[in-house]
Amino acid sequence: MTRPFTRLAWIAATFTYLLIILGAIVRITGSGLGCGEHWPLCNGKLLPPLDLPTMIEYGHRLAAAAVSVLVATLAAYAWWLRRGAGSPKGVPDGPREQYPPGRTAYVALGLLVVQVLLGAVTVKLSLPSWTVILHLGTAMLLLATLIVAAQLTPGASPGNTQPPITPRSRAGSVALALGFVTVLLGALTANLGAASACLGFPLCNGQLAPAGNYLQHVHWTHRLLAYTLFAYVVWWAVRSRRRGAWYVVALVTLQVGVAAAMVLLALPPPLQAAHVAVGTAVWAALVLAVL
Repeated sequence: MTRPFTRLAWIAATFTYLLIILGAIVRITGSGLGCGEHWPLCNGKLLPPLDLPTMIEYGHRLAAAAVSVLVATLAAYAWWLRRGAGSPKGVPDGPREQYPPGRTAYVALGLLVVQVLLGAVTVKLSLPSWTVILHLGTAMLLLATLIVAAQLTPGASPGNTQPPITPRSRAGSVALALGFVTVLLGALTANLGAASACLGFPLCNGQLAPAGNYLQHVHWTHRLLAYTLFAYVVWWAVRSRRRGAWYVVALVTLQVGVAAAMVLLALPPPLQAAHVAVGTAVWAALVLAVL
């Protein structure tokens, strides 16, 4: 039977995943300043006029508020359980948990605070690229931390304990690091407007080493990282023979396919959103496979 703490962690992780996609939709539709430079209010109001850009940005903020409540509740619940209030003696009625959770929920709460502050800075500074990328990176770390909280909490499932570090797990950690860097380079490519700098696929403007401006170099570096990630996870899956690693291979293959279609079809917004959605799923799958 799934523990209440584990269920809550998975719900928070799911909402965080959806929040990342909503953040991408905000960027793709150019709605990042749909609430002006006001924060936490929207255009100086709690309930602003809802034109389309404002609705998109305001919906993103409401989703962020929901994630904040879930993560704060998870941390509070972890604290309550760790103090023994969740033991059978402490709670005569209601859900009882035999094993207290670890401190991962506190890490998630700390990342949430950083994420909220970065969101405010991003709006106040009118969306500079470096804050947008940090904002996404922190969101990815928050998603990973919530997955860890759900998956590695003692007693979450029979025999669920922290595995020892082995060469195979180290190989998975390399895949995880490579995936994280690839995601950040993808965010940099999108926010610098470099997504259209390399036409054609798989080469960049028909060249193996493009000789254009720095936007081409940023885009091409992101592609090379994606190709490297694909090759590495295939090697990792063959070597480890883990089902989770093969799921990662399938998702990375899908992501490369979405990226190719996006470039060849001149960056249609639905494919841009799908690229972020699948990329985030790759990251989550990497975390699960490593665990």
